[in-house]
Amino acid sequence: MAALEAWANLALRWLHLVAGIAWIGSSFYFMWLDSHLKPGAERRDGVAGELWSVHSGGFYRQIKFMVAPSEMPETLHWFKWEAYTTWISGFLLLALIFYLGADLNLVDKAKLDLAPWQAIGIGLGSLAAGWIAYDGLCRSPIGQNLRAFGAAWFVALTAAGWGLTRVFSDLGAFMHVGAIIGTVMVANVLLIIIPNQRKVVAQVLAGQAPDPSLGKQAKQRSVHNNYMTLPVLLIMISNHYPMIFAAPLNWLWLAGLGVAGVTIRHFFNLKNQGKTQPQVLAFGALVFVLVALANEAARPKPPTTDLVPTYAAVRAIVDQHCITCHSANPTHKGVPMAPAGTMFDTPEGLRKHAEKIYTRAVATTSMPQGNETGMTQAERASLGAWIKAGAKAD
Repeated sequence: MAALEAWANLALRWLHLVAGIAWIGSSFYFMWLDSHLKPGAERRDGVAGELWSVHSGGFYRQIKFMVAPSEMPETLHWFKWEAYTTWISGFLLLALIFYLGADLNLVDKAKLDLAPWQAIGIGLGSLAAGWIAYDGLCRSPIGQNLRAFGAAWFVALTAAGWGLTRVFSDLGAFMHVGAIIGTVMVANVLLIIIPNQRKVVAQVLAGQAPDPSLGKQAKQRSVHNNYMTLPVLLIMISNHYPMIFAAPLNWLWLAGLGVAGVTIRHFFNLKNQGKTQPQVLAFGALVFVLVALANEAARPKPPTTDLVPTYAAVRAIVDQHCITCHSANPTHKGVPMAPAGTMFDTPEGLRKHAEKIYTRAVATTSMPQGNETGMTQAERASLGAWIKAGAKAD
């Protein structure tokens, strides 16, 4: 069973990564394509522009119609399964890690003593609430102005981050903010972009004039998806960086890094339109640096002690708080094998991973998860003193 779960995790992560690359790649490409269209040599009614390009030894000519061609071709390619596969694989990963393992990875009893089913219900509810809030903003007068909409949606996501970090484990909260964004993005494709495109195709096939508002609405959602890609990618990799997700004010640092991502994406969108504005890129980089500096300044200093404990004392601390997960044969429910292969049940393993232990259990206190074993500040200080003294097993 443990091996099956590990292989399922790997398969889903791989699929999620591949599908995400395909989806985001097509999003970036079509935004670039739209901004590079020029009037063609052949002036044709209903044509918005065309582009000649060369790739892999071949020449390509792309033509975009303002609404739709007068006749539909026999074969029409749809870009949808990249989005659907990314979301399905991502949701299955969320379920495998945070729902099946809710008591370990999602619930933080120090914040809110939830039963696993309650935590799962809140998590699923947050995904639905995120879409309802987003779609409502898009359909309101605010949705007609990209900047006003961006500000309102940023506030909504920041509020979600603040709220979820007070209910779930830090990493569980981060992943649900990412899941909200991903759900909104795929719902845009499933409920707005593809249905509107199908309506336009049906109108052309029926000999009717296609409704231009359908394309306009689909374009609005596509542009939103484009701007949300870098923040959602940040969240996908954030589990590797406890100095962000396990830090005080983690919701604020997530919001700040989201601003950096959106700003950097905006720079490239402007650049694609021939408007190179290095100050926009510099602002995004500055926001990143400011978040890093503020994060470091706000982080409490690790607990310290002048007394360096013996290996036996450290062994007792680790055995009490870490070994149920980080050992050759984990005994913790929902942990089939040592996370990331980090095992502390031997002197060699403990020394090898000493710096990781310091980062997770002393500097950021992100381990044990939710501090479910009740590790004290004194124990953290002892671990830190032993590691700083050379992590000697004597």
